[in-house]
Amino acid sequence: MYITIPEKRYQHTLKFLKKHIPTPAVILDLGIRNPFSEIMEANGYTVYNTEGEDLDLLPEIVKKYNVQVVTAFEIFEHLIAPFNVLREIETTKIVTTIPLKLWFANAYRSKTDMWDRHYHEFEDWQYDWLLEKSGWKIIDSEKWTSPINKIGFRPILRKFTPRYYAVYAERK
Repeated sequence: MYITIPEKRYQHTLKFLKKHIPTPAVILDLGIRNPFSEIMEANGYTVYNTEGEDLDLLPEIVKKYNVQVVTAFEIFEHLIAPFNVLREIETTKIVTTIPLKLWFANAYRSKTDMWDRHYHEFEDWQYDWLLEKSGWKIIDSEKWTSPINKIGFRPILRKFTPRYYAVYAERK
């Protein structure tokens, strides 16, 4: 059975979340409601989402929610200044994932959707530095690949090169 890219990512992300955040827990998931919000709820979490606000311009919006954990799954690469949002988070736990910079591919950019663009595609050390500098201590991290069923040089590299990076961190 072939597992699609989002399904594999969701499986890895949920496993990583469950490893660090037992249910029940109240979560603020940065970004609009999405299929993974529903997966978290189906697994016993209470989930609030931001409502599409520009987190670069309104990073303080995260203070509006009284939650135990903040999650950000493939969000920070879309922001010009993720440092500001990370500094505003008042909870003591975060679980995040980002796509890693691939040396053989340009940063992702939709030509039709202004919100569907990556300003950053981090190397793991850059993301670690961002978290540490914004007041977080990394407790655990994990990487995984994102292979695609296509023929070519890049699809072969995707089978071996980690694409996603998950981090569990706590406020220093």
